[in-house]
Amino acid sequence: MRSSPPPTNGSPSDWSAYLLERAPAMIAYVDTTMRYRYASPAYLAWMNMADTDIVGQRVDEVIGADLYAQIEPALTAALAGTAKVADRALRDSEGIHYAQATFSPDLDQLDAVRGVAILLADISGRRQLEARLRESERRFAQAFRYAAIGMALVLPDGRWLQVNDALCAMLGYPERELMSVTFQDITHPDDLAADLALVEKLLTGEQLSYHMEKRYLHRDGHIVHAELSASLVRDEHGEPLYFISQMQDISERKAFEDALFRERELAEVTLKSIGDAVITTDTKLIVTSLNPIAEAMTGWSSHEAVGRPMDDIFHLRDPLTRQPIPNPLIMAVSKNSIVGLTTDAILVHRNGFDSPIEDSAAPIHDHAGNVVGGVVVFHDVSETRALALKMAHLAHHDTLTGLPNRALLTSRMEFAVSVAARRNQRAALLFVDIDHFKQINDSLGHATGDTLLQEVARRVRGAVRSDDTVSRLGGDEFVVLLPHIDSAGDARDVAEKVLAACSQAVGLGPDKSPMTISFSIGISVYPDDADDAESLLRNADTAMYEAKMQGRNGYRFFNPSMNERSTARVRTEVALRKALARNELTLYYQPKVDVELGTIVGAEALLRWQVNGEDVYTPEEFVPVAEDCGLIVTIGEWALREACRQAEIWTRLYRPLSVSVNVSALQFQHTRFLDSLQAILAETKLHPTLLELEVTERTVMEGGDHIVELLHKIKALGVTLSLDDFGTGYCSLSYLKHFPVDTLKIDRAFIRDVAWDNDSAAIVSAVVTMGKGMNKQVLAEGVESMDQATFLGSVGCSQMQGFLFGKAMPAREFEERISVVDMGDPRVALD
Repeated sequence: MRSSPPPTNGSPSDWSAYLLERAPAMIAYVDTTMRYRYASPAYLAWMNMADTDIVGQRVDEVIGADLYAQIEPALTAALAGTAKVADRALRDSEGIHYAQATFSPDLDQLDAVRGVAILLADISGRRQLEARLRESERRFAQAFRYAAIGMALVLPDGRWLQVNDALCAMLGYPERELMSVTFQDITHPDDLAADLALVEKLLTGEQLSYHMEKRYLHRDGHIVHAELSASLVRDEHGEPLYFISQMQDISERKAFEDALFRERELAEVTLKSIGDAVITTDTKLIVTSLNPIAEAMTGWSSHEAVGRPMDDIFHLRDPLTRQPIPNPLIMAVSKNSIVGLTTDAILVHRNGFDSPIEDSAAPIHDHAGNVVGGVVVFHDVSETRALALKMAHLAHHDTLTGLPNRALLTSRMEFAVSVAARRNQRAALLFVDIDHFKQINDSLGHATGDTLLQEVARRVRGAVRSDDTVSRLGGDEFVVLLPHIDSAGDARDVAEKVLAACSQAVGLGPDKSPMTISFSIGISVYPDDADDAESLLRNADTAMYEAKMQGRNGYRFFNPSMNERSTARVRTEVALRKALARNELTLYYQPKVDVELGTIVGAEALLRWQVNGEDVYTPEEFVPVAEDCGLIVTIGEWALREACRQAEIWTRLYRPLSVSVNVSALQFQHTRFLDSLQAILAETKLHPTLLELEVTERTVMEGGDHIVELLHKIKALGVTLSLDDFGTGYCSLSYLKHFPVDTLKIDRAFIRDVAWDNDSAAIVSAVVTMGKGMNKQVLAEGVESMDQATFLGSVGCSQMQGFLFGKAMPAREFEERISVVDMGDPRVALD
C-alpha cells in the first residue's frame, strides 16, 4: 500500500506522526487501563500483529497469556511509577526471538502516571553470540582441563594463572601446591637462562612464539624432560596478559634416544675401527651399508653403493679359472645360517684389480628372530698391495667422474708429444667447457651439477677412440687428448662428434626435466700451434675462450692472434665499463637462517651483471677482469653502499636483519677502504652491527700486520667480520685467535658430502666445536638437503645458508619473504 506523502507545511505533531509511522523503532503506548493507545508498525511486526488494529484493546486481550504473564509485572510497576527493563522471548514460525523491553512511566505535570511507553530492542543476535561464547568457553575449559599434554596459563612474572591435570601429574604437584610456585622455581638451573631469554623475546615482541626442549624439576627431585611451546596473549592495548604454555613429557623419548645414541655410537665406532671390511644388505641383497675398509677394498663409496644390488659391488672370482664364485650371502640369507668363504676367493675391485680375501657371511635377525638382511665380513690378505693400488688410482683420477685428472693428463700429453715428435706426426688437444654451467649449478643445485658432469664425461668418452684420453681438469672443464692424428681435420671431426654426442637433452633435477646443454671447444694441434705439452694445453684453453666469445656452442682452432685470452678480457673490460655507466650491476640476496629460531636472521649480498633478467657475465667471469683493470674498488664500494642502504630499509619497515658483503682482497687492501666504509655507514645510517664483511683466508693471511690492524679498526666501528670459505685455504688455527673474526663460514665443499662422508662430517664437527670454543659464530653455506641440515643441527651448527632455505633473489623478492615472516608465520623462513 502506498503511504501518504510527508506534510509540506504541517505542524510539528504532523511531522512526529509521519516519522513514527516510518521509523524502524518498536514503540507502543499503554494507558492506565492497560489499553493500547499507540503501536508503531515495527512493534506490530515484531509482535506478529502486523495486520491487527490493537488501539483501544487491552494488552491481555491482544497478546498470548504466556507472554502477558511475563510482561505484566514490569507493566504494573511502570504504571506505579517505576521504570523497568527486562529481556523477553517471542516464539513464532521462524523460532524464538529475543527483545529487551523498556517500560517507562509517562507522567503528567503533577507527576501522576497517565500511561506507559514501551520500547522494544531486538537482541536476538546478541543472545546467539552470547550462547556461542558460553559454549566456546565451556569447550575450551574442557579441552584445557582434560588435555593429554600439560597446559598452563602463566603470568608475565612467572606465576601460574591456570594449570591442567596433565601438567600436575607430569610434575608431581597437587594443583594448589603448583599454583604457589613459579615456573622459574621448578626449571632446571642449567635451562633457566635460555628459557628466560626466549621469554624476554616474547615480551619485547621480537618473537611471536618459541619452542624449546627443557628440563623441569619433579616434586620428588628427579628431572622431567619436556618439549615446551609458548606464546604470549596481549590486551587490546598491546600489554602482556599471560603466556599460553604447552608442555609434553619427552623423558621416555630422551632416555630412548640416549640409549640408542650410545648403542649406535658403539656400533659405528666398532665398524670404523675394526680391520675387517663389512657390507650389509637387506633380504633382497640390496646393499644397505659399507664400512670404510669395504669402501677401500671394493672401490665403491658408501653413497654410491647403498641401494645397489650386492652383485654390482661384490664380485668374487676363482683365482685360477677366473670364473665367478656364488655370493655367499645368497645361501646365508636363504638358509638362515653362517656361510664361510673359500680361503682362495678373489675380490675384483671396481677398477679391475684383484684382492685375495677370506672370512664369512651371516644372516641378520630382528628382535623376533626373523631374517631381515645379511652381512658379509671379509679382510684382504694382501692389504698393503690393495691400499697402494687404490692410492695410485685416487692420485691420478677424478673422484666424481673417474676420468684421469690433471696429473695423469699431463703425463700422457708429454708422452704423446714425445712420440709425435719422434715419428714426425701430429697430436691434438680439445679443451671442452660446458656453457652456462654455473647457472645450472646455481638454479638446480650442486648435486644436479655433479650428475650433469658425470653424464658429460660418459658422452665425451663414448665419442672418442679407445686410445684417446678424456680428462677432467676441474669444475666443468674437460680435455680430450688425441695422441695421433693425420691432420687438423681429424681434430675437427672429433670436436663435431663430441658436440653431437652432447647435444641430446639431459634429464636433470628431481623431475628429470630434459635440458639441452651446449659446449665451447678449443682446439690446438702439435706441432702447428705449440711444441710442448704445457703450451698445447694453454692454447687449447685460449681457443675455447674465444669460442665462448663467438657465441658458444661451437669450436675454434687456436691461432696466435688470440694471445692468451687478452682479446676476450679487453672485451669484457669494455663491456663492464659500459655496464657501470648503465647501472646494469645489481645485488641479489641469499637468506641466512637460524634453524633453532626458525627464522631468517640475515642475508648475503651477491653481485650480478644482468640485462632484462639474464646474466651477461657471471661473477666468476667479470670479477677477475674487474680486479685486473682496477674497477673492483669502484664496484666494491657501490655494492657495499647498496647493501647497507637496502638493509637500513628492511630495518625500518620490518626488523633488523644483518647483511653480509664479500670484500675482495684488492678492495680490502686499498688505502682508503676504512674511510670509505665509515662514509657509507654514515650516509646510509645503517647501524654498524647489522653489517658483516666477508673476507677470505688468503686475504687475512697474506695481508700481514696491516690487515690485522685494519681488522681491529673495523671491529672498533661495530662491524662484524666473517672468514669466508673456511677450511679451503691455509689459515693456521694457531693464528686464528689473533684475528678479530666473529664468524667462520664452512665451505660448501665440506657440506656437500657431510651427510655420508665420514671425513667431511669429522671436519665439519671439528670446525663447529672449535668455533664455539673460541666464542665464534659458525655458519654452514651450500646447505641443499634435509640430511645435511639435520647433521649440522646435530653437531650444534644452527646458522645455515643454501638452496634448502632459498637461492639468491632480488631485493623485492627477499623483502616479500621477510614481510610474510614478520606478519606472523616464522615457518615461512624455512620453506
